[in-house]
Amino acid sequence: MGEGKEIGSNPVTPRPAPVPAPTPPISTPPSQFHSPSLSRSPLLHVGGDGGDRIEPAKKTPRSMTPRISLTPRFITPLGSPIRRVLHLTRLDPQDAWLPITESRNGNAYYAAFHTLCSGIGIQALVLPVAFTILGWTWGTICVTLAFIWQLYTLYLLVQLHESHETGMRYSRYMQLANAAFGERLAKLLALFPIMYLSGGTCVALIIIGGSTSKIFYDILCAGTCSAGHLTTVEWYLVFTSAAVLLSQLPNLNSIAGVSLIGAITAVGYCTLIWVISVAKGRIPGVSYDPDPSAKSEIVRLFDILNALGIISFAFRGHNLILEIQATMPSDEKHPSRVPMWRGVKVSYLMIAMCIFPLAIAGFWAYGDKIPENGGMLTALYMYHGRDTAQSLLGLTSLFVIINAVSSFQIYGMPMFDDMESQFTVRMKRPLPWWLRAVLRAMFGYGCFFVAVAIPFLGSLAGLIGGIALPVTLAYPCFMWLKIKKPRPYGPTWWLNWFLGALGMALSGVVVAAGVYVIIKTGIRVSFFKPQ
Repeated sequence: MGEGKEIGSNPVTPRPAPVPAPTPPISTPPSQFHSPSLSRSPLLHVGGDGGDRIEPAKKTPRSMTPRISLTPRFITPLGSPIRRVLHLTRLDPQDAWLPITESRNGNAYYAAFHTLCSGIGIQALVLPVAFTILGWTWGTICVTLAFIWQLYTLYLLVQLHESHETGMRYSRYMQLANAAFGERLAKLLALFPIMYLSGGTCVALIIIGGSTSKIFYDILCAGTCSAGHLTTVEWYLVFTSAAVLLSQLPNLNSIAGVSLIGAITAVGYCTLIWVISVAKGRIPGVSYDPDPSAKSEIVRLFDILNALGIISFAFRGHNLILEIQATMPSDEKHPSRVPMWRGVKVSYLMIAMCIFPLAIAGFWAYGDKIPENGGMLTALYMYHGRDTAQSLLGLTSLFVIINAVSSFQIYGMPMFDDMESQFTVRMKRPLPWWLRAVLRAMFGYGCFFVAVAIPFLGSLAGLIGGIALPVTLAYPCFMWLKIKKPRPYGPTWWLNWFLGALGMALSGVVVAAGVYVIIKTGIRVSFFKPQ
């Protein structure tokens, strides 16, 4: 009996024998076994005090995070020869608690929804402005080359997401940058652009969604509403409240339906805008040829570079691709890159069907008279607000609003993930639901404050495109060279070096051009005075 009691007390002490025991409570997908932690000191340790580090995993039972246990058990881990040799079976519990990697139930359909919702938006409506500077031929060539280029770098990111040599899954852009460039250099190069692309896009969406909500209300009322109209700031607040309410969905997989609605409405309003513009015909006095005699050579050069920034800003979403792919199960026989690339191809076919008609038809209809701020959406209201059915204008505005609310969720998810990781790293436990709600509300209303303080953010499209350009066009090429190590001086080696160097050079000159154009032509600055 004494021996029996001693045996019964053994599980209390950390011993190698009961290693399989902690596995069932952590029901997050085993494919995350080798996902690097977001923390500076990763929670996953191979040796040393590794036994102590899995204590949070033992304490992650059903009572603290019951929703995690809903993950299907058929998902198998991403295998690798190294994992088999070292028998690394400990899971980084942090990934089980963060919104990007909390659920691994994604598929090709979810990937297409997320990619389409994040890859097309209001920024595409400004493309005809670039055509007013570049003209028909060079405008079409530049948009086509930019589309092919960014689709290639997107393919690189999808392939780099998981490594069969090391058994690692890079579920966030910063994790891949850390692996390729080192932690210090990655923060210097990629941290600000990635956070800017997420937080800055959410601010821009509040400005667009709030302003369009005001227009939608005016269309519905048609001057017959007796109640007082809300101000622009109040419409920003209404939009932000709706976005914050929807942001309470727990993880990236849970917003797949939201992304589907956002993708449908994006395709809807893009199609409506260019179809209405073509149906109404060209406006009087349209000119398609830029007048070089009206400007000096240096001004003309900077205008061209600013147009390239606008084109680069039209293609977005690379900072979310790894996060989207992280929602999928993966193993050696069925890697996540296969369904992910299938979803990307479908979504980018739809994006091409929206972007090219918008750019070409928009320039044909409005020419040099297209407004620089707002692009085709502003032109639609400005030139066809009276001779177009109010139902079509109202439907277009409604689609813009719904898409903005939906896009806010997927672009805010990396920020939510980063904020929650600060808690999980320090406290070694998942974030309580009430604190998650508070943090997301703070982020949403923080973006609202910035939108009210800097309502002219949309006028900086060229500059924003230049800052974000390396994340889309340059860094994936360098990361491919560093991680995959292609044969030196081979075709792939030369291609990636050329595209990476060209992307960095373009980023520098486009940012310089954006600053020059702002200084030279000026922008209508109105702090805390949204129009």
